[in-house]
Amino acid sequence: MPLMTRTLLVTGASSGIGRAVARRLLGQGHRVVGSSRDDRSFKNPHPQFHAVRLDLGNLDGIADVAKQVQAEYPDLDGVVFAAGYGQFGGLEQFSPLQIERLVNVNFTAQAILTRALLPKLKQKPHANLVYIGSEAALKGSRNGSIYCASKFALRGFTQALREECGRSSVRVSLINPGMVDTAFFETLNFAPVSGSGQALAAADVADAVTYILAAGAHAVIDEINLSPASKVVEFKKSN
Repeated sequence: MPLMTRTLLVTGASSGIGRAVARRLLGQGHRVVGSSRDDRSFKNPHPQFHAVRLDLGNLDGIADVAKQVQAEYPDLDGVVFAAGYGQFGGLEQFSPLQIERLVNVNFTAQAILTRALLPKLKQKPHANLVYIGSEAALKGSRNGSIYCASKFALRGFTQALREECGRSSVRVSLINPGMVDTAFFETLNFAPVSGSGQALAAADVADAVTYILAAGAHAVIDEINLSPASKVVEFKKSN
């Protein structure tokens, strides 16, 4: 059990990295408010887990959900931004609506949710904002123009926000994982080669989150770049 139990919002908590983070935090005795586009996807109740419906593709509804969460859980003192998705291809393969949605979910929604939660988080004696970025925020790659742009934007946002919050109790951190073995790749035409060391596990990212949360109030872990031992990609055969 941790010395201090906390109440944390985890976005994208129904699958992948968000699910692994939520489970790890619950295992440490924290209370978790987990969000998903469909809160019916949470099928295994836990006494310290509370589901909330939040569609990051609907920018207009984000502030209302944030207000609701802080009203119901006034001791909320941390957020792990794990929601997001990938879409890859040459720029000319994207429609304007596809560009807008990818950037909205991976960046704009994160900024809006942060804006809505930040005033009350600054009133806490200690608070954390932990964003799950990507290695795509470190270097542009072929067929990743829009995805990389969304992650570059998130990285720049966290760097600037960290400076803005420097005199407050809020600590801003970013984790940039390489390929993680999750359902992220189910809709893509590539995936990490199967085998040990070819991809991170979602639990590896959860470890990094708990490391950040365990840091003392006097310290800020700015950014963690997390990579698998090997980076080999295979392309799926089209039917």
